[in-house]
Amino acid sequence: MKPNKKTKLNWKLLVILAGVQFAFAALADDGAVTNSAGAAPVEVPAYNADGATANAAEAAEIAALKKAVQALEEKVSTLEKERGTDQQSAEVQELDQKIRVVARQRELDQEAAAAASKTQPRLTIGAGGATFSSADTNFSISLHGLLQVDSRTFPADGGIRGNDTLLLRRARPILQGTVFRDFDFLFVPDFGGNTVQIQDAYLNYRYIPALQLEAGKFKSPVGLEQLQPDAVTSFNERSLATDLVPNRDVGFELHGDLFGGALSYAGGIFDGSPDYNSTTTNSDYDDNKAFAGRVFAQPWKTSGVAWLQGLGFVAGGSYEVDRATATTVGTGLTPGYATDGQQKFFTYATGVFANGTHWRLSPQAYYYYGPFGLLGEYVISDQQVANTAGNSADLRNKAWEISGSWLLTGEDASYNGVTPRHPFDLHNGQWGAWQLVARYAGLDIDSAAFPTFATSSTSASAARAWSVGLNWYLNKNIRANASYSRTTFSGGSTGAVTKQPENAVFTRLQLAF
Repeated sequence: MKPNKKTKLNWKLLVILAGVQFAFAALADDGAVTNSAGAAPVEVPAYNADGATANAAEAAEIAALKKAVQALEEKVSTLEKERGTDQQSAEVQELDQKIRVVARQRELDQEAAAAASKTQPRLTIGAGGATFSSADTNFSISLHGLLQVDSRTFPADGGIRGNDTLLLRRARPILQGTVFRDFDFLFVPDFGGNTVQIQDAYLNYRYIPALQLEAGKFKSPVGLEQLQPDAVTSFNERSLATDLVPNRDVGFELHGDLFGGALSYAGGIFDGSPDYNSTTTNSDYDDNKAFAGRVFAQPWKTSGVAWLQGLGFVAGGSYEVDRATATTVGTGLTPGYATDGQQKFFTYATGVFANGTHWRLSPQAYYYYGPFGLLGEYVISDQQVANTAGNSADLRNKAWEISGSWLLTGEDASYNGVTPRHPFDLHNGQWGAWQLVARYAGLDIDSAAFPTFATSSTSASAARAWSVGLNWYLNKNIRANASYSRTTFSGGSTGAVTKQPENAVFTRLQLAF
């Protein structure tokens, strides 16, 4: 191996040091004067002029040599330190290079993982249900559910009362999803009650939020309380006003949200009267279709005025033509109007059928601000009827309701439900959300219905109901309700339901996700 310059310099220094040490030794030998035989030393004169000069010169030379040696030692030490520093610097540079390589490899791994994640499906499970989707979310399917276990108790009030019962009010697995980004679907069977039926089944195309087309079976866009999700209604059962609005129907609907949701609309064509009694296979016995729609305005939803953001106004309505034939007498009319306790207090007489136009009009409004909520609606249902005796009439029935709520625990009230600020947790002293609710509602039957089209002794001409309740939201998924309703009647003095007020106590335990 060829020596470098530093190595050559080190060898030279070593040679010089060896020579210096040899010189020191020689000088030391010259300073000791003895005879070779070990005899007594020869006496030397103390000092003379010439001897003093010689000794001084030697001392100076020795001092100079010592300084030179010291300087050489310092230089050697400095060179050794520099050599060590150079070695350390090389090691640091080598380590730094290795770190850079590892860091770059990590970046490449992260980029590869990110690229792979874009193509991997995703599974999400939480309070909102379970969702399985493609990486780009263009395809997804979600599983939700609704389970409601109720009790109805009718305290005796001086006469015949309803049957106390426990019931599985709703038991619905809910399948919801999206295909090809813009197509949404919903399928909801219901295993509650005494029959299994399909509640909702539709496909919705979202071109943009303001323009969507829905087809299948779903709620007709008229009633405000009727359109509220079943899991978030204030009471176990909807009010008397809901008796006069259409429920679910098969049809096509155009709908959308404008201006960030400040204005919404919905309008469609439906099969017509699917909830009426019918002796035919097809509920739309007269081949006429129903038209229904609504416009919903929240003028201050996107404004900075907080106390007005939750104010909404709605106008809903429907129109259809119902005509019976000789084979469909008795069809096309409601099977009856029910109380809060789901007991019939009005039914049309035998042989009465729809015979002409049927329109509904419903102005509605709600207001939510902080823990306070208020909802109200008014419904007019105008229908032409006839009977087999050849009588006909245009009957206009009316209903209304107003309900209020207050969250004792301070959460924000909403048309779409309540989310507890502190979910129930005994370990941490948390009790969920508590809500007081109250409602007053009424329904009036057109006086022209009696006695030709309804029996005044068994069917009431009017009903009034007030209700109070307490709702406990343990968390976003579990809720417990307790409420009391009292319904009084005008007319129907001999009816099993109407001859005395109905008092009903309700409880519910609900799971929704």
